Amino acid sequence: MTGKYVVRTFGCQMNEHDSERISGLLQNDGMEAVDDDSEADVIVLNTCCIRENADNKLYGTLGHLKTWKAAREGRQIVVAGCLSQKDKDGVQKRAPWVDVVMGTHNVHRTAELVRESRVHGPITEIYDEAVNDDHVLFPSALPARRETTYNAWVTIQIGCDNTCAYCIVPAVRGKEISRPLDDIEREVAELAANGVTEVTLLGQNVNSYGRDLSLAERREGADVRPSPRFAELLRRVGAVEGIRRVRYTSPHPKDMRIDVLEAMAQTPAVCEHLHYPLQSGSDRVLSLMHRGYTGARYLERLVDARRLMPDLAVTTDIIVGFPGETEDDFVRTLEVAAAADFDSTYTFIFSPREGTEAATMVESFVDPAVVADRFERLRTVVERSALLKHQARVGRTEEIVVEGPSKRDPSVFTGRTRQNKLVHFSPVSPLRAGTYASVEIVRAAPHFLQGELREVLAEPSHRIRIPVASA
Repeated sequence: MTGKYVVRTFGCQMNEHDSERISGLLQNDGMEAVDDDSEADVIVLNTCCIRENADNKLYGTLGHLKTWKAAREGRQIVVAGCLSQKDKDGVQKRAPWVDVVMGTHNVHRTAELVRESRVHGPITEIYDEAVNDDHVLFPSALPARRETTYNAWVTIQIGCDNTCAYCIVPAVRGKEISRPLDDIEREVAELAANGVTEVTLLGQNVNSYGRDLSLAERREGADVRPSPRFAELLRRVGAVEGIRRVRYTSPHPKDMRIDVLEAMAQTPAVCEHLHYPLQSGSDRVLSLMHRGYTGARYLERLVDARRLMPDLAVTTDIIVGFPGETEDDFVRTLEVAAAADFDSTYTFIFSPREGTEAATMVESFVDPAVVADRFERLRTVVERSALLKHQARVGRTEEIVVEGPSKRDPSVFTGRTRQNKLVHFSPVSPLRAGTYASVEIVRAAPHFLQGELREVLAEPSHRIRIPVASA
């Protein structure tokens, strides 16, 4: 198949990882990736449906692409991902100029569907689960075209068995299925052999990894061995030669066990960063959400984590305005957020998603003006915490991995610390993305640090000092 394509990604890391696979499949089929829509023959929109504005964003984009498609014969539009899994036939009903609608479970069919639609016309193909002929289709098993050479996503699990009242993910990603540990370890070793030094382990609920593997063995009547757990996975991935940093996202507080925190602390490659979604500090709201933990339990585990890893950075997600949230509930969220002392917080206003329990709680929806006020009050608390955390790092020397030059100012480069903090710095000469370097932190802001380059570091096993020329 010839032609040029663009993949646009909306949503989370899972979507970004799927987009790498979509791009890899199209490239393997003979197509060329481009950045400009005007050059493209195929545009793929890989969609998200976590919040209501995701729908508006997709259908607004499709309205603009109708003109793009009409401008040249043979152009095709593909809609993939979570929103297409949710809306199914509804996508082509609302936008009949779309050529291919595919779901979250048939990424492997991307190139075939594009080819088939050229011959047979518009196609909607949605699988209900990620299993085909008893074979689980993990995204990482497919070819990929990554934007960077030094870091990579690695799928360890697909789907989710939780029943959070606000979340549509289980409906669009399916049941929880863990990938065999040996397969994960093999992929990480292959990535390391190709120059990757940082991997991020992906799953909807990573710390429940492995629980279903022994269950599958029982169903098949095989000799049952203890199922691998997430702590074991962290240790084994962290031991792969050439891997310098291991991250993961996202865990669930109800499943966080001390053995995972110990594995993080005892495995040098695992980064000192924990994304730990709180969602609410109110026990009553957490119960309505079906989260399975209390504010006190959340904080207790956080104390364990910081005891084991004193330099740990903690980030979180918080929803404001969940149906039925009272002022007392919100004050409790402020209290827990203040006690947790987060490094960074992703705050969201509740958005009802059709098909979730929370979307039916219409009579309990919170007045938008009240929600907006609470959102700003929470932002004040969490940004104060973030600034204090960053100010405490001024004067320290941090290891960063270079991401590249800033889009706004090519003389300014960005890098990430092990705690996933963004650092801006200005090297005397350009540095390649993926370079490890040490910088001294000289200034702090709520969302980034500013540093001065001190030395460039080689790979972990060499650590050759390269003198930095003075300005």
